[in-house]
Amino acid sequence: MSRCALLIFAAASLAAAEPSQSQELTDLYFGEAKYFANQGLNFEALERLDIELAQHRAIDEPQLDSLYPYVDDAEFSVGDFELRYRMHHRAGRAIRAVLEGDVDEVVRNEAAYRLAKIHFQKGQYSEAMSALARINGEVPKAIRDDIEFLRANVYLAMGEPERAVDILGDLQSDDDLDGFIAYNLGIALLEAEQFEQAYRQLDAAGRIKAVSEAEKSIRDKSNLVLGTIMLETGRYAESRQYLDRVRLDGPFANQALLSAGWASMSAEQFDRATVPWGILAGRDSTDFAAQEAMLALPYAYSRLNVHGRAAENFGRALDEFGAEVGKLDASIESIREGKFLTALIREEIRQDKSWVIRLRSLPETPETYYLMELLASHDFQTGLQNYLDLEELRKKLVAWQRNFDAFDDMVAIREEHYEPLLPVVDSEFRGLDSRMKVRLEQHKLLEQRLQAMLTAPQPEFLATREEQQMLASIERIESQLREGYEANDSDLLERVARLKGRLIWDIHTDYYKRLDAFDSHLRELRAAIDVLETQYQQYVRVRQAASHSYQGYLEPVTRMRTRVRESLDKVNTLMARQGRLLEVVAIDELVARRQRLDQYMEKARYALANSYDRATQARLEGVAE
Repeated sequence: MSRCALLIFAAASLAAAEPSQSQELTDLYFGEAKYFANQGLNFEALERLDIELAQHRAIDEPQLDSLYPYVDDAEFSVGDFELRYRMHHRAGRAIRAVLEGDVDEVVRNEAAYRLAKIHFQKGQYSEAMSALARINGEVPKAIRDDIEFLRANVYLAMGEPERAVDILGDLQSDDDLDGFIAYNLGIALLEAEQFEQAYRQLDAAGRIKAVSEAEKSIRDKSNLVLGTIMLETGRYAESRQYLDRVRLDGPFANQALLSAGWASMSAEQFDRATVPWGILAGRDSTDFAAQEAMLALPYAYSRLNVHGRAAENFGRALDEFGAEVGKLDASIESIREGKFLTALIREEIRQDKSWVIRLRSLPETPETYYLMELLASHDFQTGLQNYLDLEELRKKLVAWQRNFDAFDDMVAIREEHYEPLLPVVDSEFRGLDSRMKVRLEQHKLLEQRLQAMLTAPQPEFLATREEQQMLASIERIESQLREGYEANDSDLLERVARLKGRLIWDIHTDYYKRLDAFDSHLRELRAAIDVLETQYQQYVRVRQAASHSYQGYLEPVTRMRTRVRESLDKVNTLMARQGRLLEVVAIDELVARRQRLDQYMEKARYALANSYDRATQARLEGVAE
């Protein structure tokens, strides 16, 4: 039943829902991450979004950040990108964080669905069902049927096909999943041992109207499975009926042709068996079904007593098998020389979605011609994708190493430019800075005096310099007259007092006018000082930027260079191990194919000799073929 589970898993993967579309983004960095993800560049998407989220978490006022309105979506997208990049452990942690956070119900339900899918892909079916049980309330419309489809697959994997039948029966109206649901329902009915209903369901799945290639393939698969079941249960006529529905140019054509021939042979309709086998024997000689047909076709001729033609086809099969054995030996040697892994990492191959098929056309890599079935298997694809991801990471690490050298050159150029200039600038700035501090202190003192005069008038503080000099001269004359006072000096003292009074009168009577002027001039001075302080701060920032442009980079760059070098060593080690594993698996596959061909060749030699003997005997007896 593992085969059925694999088919169900493949269908579930094909029918997986796309991430829900959020509102139009205004955060450019989050938008850039989504752009990379839509291009299939999941590593770059994770790189951008991890940096953006880290910066968002570090700021003091996150509500002012452009990412703030989308932070829940961003947290969810991290898990989604990691899931696409097959980082299941990290993706599971990220999605669980969304589930446990204070997020919208729709987002939480979609996260639960994603987490359930991760557990299902990892074979953790109980955990997948627990995640699905957390879905409640409003569910995104785009994934409602996908959730139930996944639930049915989990029940099938857990050995509860009856429950899967109930769910899949309710999903029959979904147009997007029509073919997959119909096929999986048939498999579920088989698992539940409801055989007649299963046959009817697979028959319906084999008749669906298919538009996409995936739907056509699932229709062919339904007919192949049902035809194979009919063949194994001895219902040969019905088996041919279903097998004849399979497209001759589809992925299941060869197996259908082979089974159709055996259905006719089992019904002792030997002439009918030669038709599908004749078509299949002329196809790709590396295919298992085609190789079996090369032996089955002359066997059918021998049952028809056409021994000459049987001998001719056995001989042709023997030649084909011999040629294939030689190619397999060359392929095994090519893998051991490392050409297989070199072919797998070719950039022009990876740019094409059908790159696995294009491997067949590489003349310098014959081994890939025989490994198409292996390359398409889930386990090998997982290992191969790991190797390809390691190769991509290795390229990035090598590029980062070169970038460090360029960064060092850039820092050195900046240091060479600024080092001669900054000491001169700093020397001049220190002189200006000291004078500026004196003026600022004077301005502060004037402001304090202004505030004091507003509460306690002090007219003498607003006297002009000439008035202050005149007042000082008068007071000095007055003091001298009083020290040498004589009777005839009284008139002179009176005149000095009158002069002093007139001067003080002017100062006091103009006090408020002068106070207004003083306040006005002080405001103008304040504006000038504000400009000065702004320019001062700008200079400080520019000065700091100049020094920061080349100072302080040595330690972090050295640290990052060390990390990159260690990571590169680790990646190289992992690539060597993973590559060796792929080579061993590929060689084992080719060796198994060679052993199978050796067995075919042995059978072909025996059958060839037997056919020659029978043909010779028939000629001696005068029996015409």
